[in-house]
Amino acid sequence: MAGLVSYVKRSSVSHLLLAITFFVSGLIINLIQALLYCGLRPFSKYLYRKINYYVCYSLYCQLVFMAEWWASTDLIIYIDKEDLERYYGKEHGFLIMNHRYEVDWLMGWVLCDRVNILGNCKTYAKKSIQYVPTMGWAWMFAESVFLERNWEKDKETIGRQIKELVEHPDPIWLLLMAEGTRFTTEKHEASKKFAEEKGLPILKHHLTPRTKGFTTSLPYLHGKFGGIYDVQLSFKQGEKPTITDLLLGKRVQAHLYISRIPLDKVPVEEEACAQWLYQLYQKKDRMTDSFFRTGDFFAESGVEKIEGYRLPRRYYSLINTVAWGFVVLVPIVYYLLRLLTSGSTIYISVGIGIIGIFSLLLSKMIGMTKISKASSYGKTATTPTETKDSPSATKKTD
Repeated sequence: MAGLVSYVKRSSVSHLLLAITFFVSGLIINLIQALLYCGLRPFSKYLYRKINYYVCYSLYCQLVFMAEWWASTDLIIYIDKEDLERYYGKEHGFLIMNHRYEVDWLMGWVLCDRVNILGNCKTYAKKSIQYVPTMGWAWMFAESVFLERNWEKDKETIGRQIKELVEHPDPIWLLLMAEGTRFTTEKHEASKKFAEEKGLPILKHHLTPRTKGFTTSLPYLHGKFGGIYDVQLSFKQGEKPTITDLLLGKRVQAHLYISRIPLDKVPVEEEACAQWLYQLYQKKDRMTDSFFRTGDFFAESGVEKIEGYRLPRRYYSLINTVAWGFVVLVPIVYYLLRLLTSGSTIYISVGIGIIGIFSLLLSKMIGMTKISKASSYGKTATTPTETKDSPSATKKTD
């Protein structure tokens, strides 16, 4: 039986069916969001945001399903249990997460689902992403912070968007990956060179954080957000799971540390705030080094030890994905079979073309998550997550 299940998970047909379900349901969800945005939001942002939480959840949790139920991801979390009960999912939170893996964001979403805040996850993202159907459009309607890499425009955007986000009737989590791009050896060398030139701490397992977006955002958070959440994800040394691995049903074990820092503990003045972020990344670096050397975040990092444990999976992602599969696949598979068995060259070609389109969409989605496709470090214009002296500010685009 286990062999049959494994075969099904590796099957290209299964992957195609998952892709059809995700993209078709995503477009339906985008249409619902557009109707709500035009027909409801002008009259009641409160009601729009209440409903949009569930609409977004219906899309996001399909990817959580892939990690939790399809690939049986084992997520070990390290959280203060008292803080978990008191704050997590119950207040606006600003998350700062390392950016080393292709699936780091998805492991974060697994945690978000388990603390019942997945539908209200927001992020800082490149403006071009908001034009991508399904996920990009969903983020746009969910009021994520989209940036153009033009500081004068982005500074205004950050302030305007955070002022909107803090008015959400339910708790939200806003994610900032302050390294700006995923870790690679090439980017790490550029980061170390910059740190040496500027007298900044040289990090072993992280890129030097870009501080501008954080220091600009912070004043808008005070009095509205309860805390900053330091999020650190690691897999065993040498393990670098990908979306393709999860799609193939490969089980991964992720270790996720998250610590709440009250917002009033973070300095507001720009230079002090930037130094605070550098110190936070030194802590992150010690934890990662300790984990890679000993398999334990705390053994050699000097950070107070927290015992790891597992929060139970919720069934909503499974139920939602199965329901969408039934709604989408029954009619589409029926008509595809009719096309492919029609005996008409034209109809058969149309059927094959439809299958090809969904296969291409799946390939494109996987490609967008690959580390090799991430933005460069030190080769772009000034961004709102950089200081004017950062590597990206001191070099021109090739």
